[in-house]
Amino acid sequence: MNSDSTPQRAAAVTPARRALLRTALTGAAALGAGFAVASPASASPASAASSAARPRPSTPGQALRELAAGNVRWRTYREQHPDETPAVRQALTSGQHPFAVVLGCVDSRVPPELVFDQGLGDLLTVRTAGEVLDEAVLGSVAYGVLELGIPLVLVLGHQSCGAVRAAVDADESGEPLPSHIQYLADQIEPAIDHTKEGDARVDAAIDANVRLVRSRLAAEPDLAAKVSAGQLAIVGARYELTSQVVHHIA
Repeated sequence: MNSDSTPQRAAAVTPARRALLRTALTGAAALGAGFAVASPASASPASAASSAARPRPSTPGQALRELAAGNVRWRTYREQHPDETPAVRQALTSGQHPFAVVLGCVDSRVPPELVFDQGLGDLLTVRTAGEVLDEAVLGSVAYGVLELGIPLVLVLGHQSCGAVRAAVDADESGEPLPSHIQYLADQIEPAIDHTKEGDARVDAAIDANVRLVRSRLAAEPDLAAKVSAGQLAIVGARYELTSQVVHHIA
């Protein structure tokens, strides 16, 4: 796997890789409708759902629909809290088969297993402030896709992201942030839209940062090959703290 993960490398895409990137983003856009397919009426009452009753999603579309349905349960207070039984815990000692990688923020208000009402062994979660990429993050995502055969990578931003706001504030003031926090701001800075002001600039940067991270992942050769083969989708999404809704970011 190519380990060069700088923004400059991601921007310098060859014609062949541009074609793969277009395929990745087109697939993501088509799958994005999955967040709208479920409705509160389709959410079942809270129950101790067993692993046997929940077929494991094996395609990008199935995985996205499962996340969408779980988010409906979460935001309508009908969580099932699946895959927490003693039997599931014991079964997981011999291996794992998560169906989605969720690259999200470290924010304590956005835990993916809760937001999508999933349980043990369901999600491979990678969390960094502002969904910032580095070699450890890229390696973790690649492990899920290449070694575990996961068909979906979801980049999950969220409303009122403190990391994005810190990057915007630092960009406006020109004052460096403490220690390693400046690294985060430097990675988020390309997502800042200087045509907007105040909270609108922060809000737009949250969405743009998700798109930027998704594009960088889609440009990784090994991941792009999986997307081109129809075995993987890389999708951007955003969680709204006020409504608990997850929606697609095109």
